[in-house]
Amino acid sequence: MEQNEEREELLPEPPSSDTAAEIQKLVEERDSLQDRLLRRQAEFENYKKRVERERTEYIQNASAELIRELLGVLDSFDLAIRNAASQGSAGEDMLQGLDLVYKQLLDTLGRFGLKVIETKEQRFDPNFHQAISTVASDELPENTIVEEFRRGYTLNGKLLRAAMVAVSAGK
Repeated sequence: MEQNEEREELLPEPPSSDTAAEIQKLVEERDSLQDRLLRRQAEFENYKKRVERERTEYIQNASAELIRELLGVLDSFDLAIRNAASQGSAGEDMLQGLDLVYKQLLDTLGRFGLKVIETKEQRFDPNFHQAISTVASDELPENTIVEEFRRGYTLNGKLLRAAMVAVSAGK
C-alpha cells in the first residue's frame, strides 16, 4: 500500500480550471513573443539589405562624381592625340606616348564601370547622343552619325555624359 501512496504523490495533480486557463494564457503569450521575435528578425534582415544597397549606391554616386571630373582630362588627352597625329612624323613618338597613357587611363576607369559610347557610323540615339549639327551626305543614310565632337560615356550602364555628334541628314 505504501507503494501506491508513493505513486500517487509522484503523479502530478490534474490541472484545475484556473491552472488550465493560466497555461493557455502562457502559451498564447509565448506564441505572441515568438511571432514578435520572428518579425523583428525579418525587419532586421530587411534593414541590413537596405543599408547595404544604400552604401553601394553611395559609393557608385561618389565614383560617378570623381569620374565626371576626370572626363575633362580624357577630353584633353583626346585633343592632344588629335593634335599630335596632325603633326605627321614629327609628333609620332609623342602620339604613341599619349596614346598609351590615354588607353591606360581608360582601362583603369573601365574597371570602375566607365565605357565609351561608340558613335562612328552608328544610328543616332537621343538617349546617348547629342546632335549639334546635321550634314548632308549621299553615302550615309539619314540619322547616321557622321562625326564625333566630344566622346560620351556610360558608368555602370547609366549615361554619364552624352556624345556630341554631327548627324547625317541624308541626301
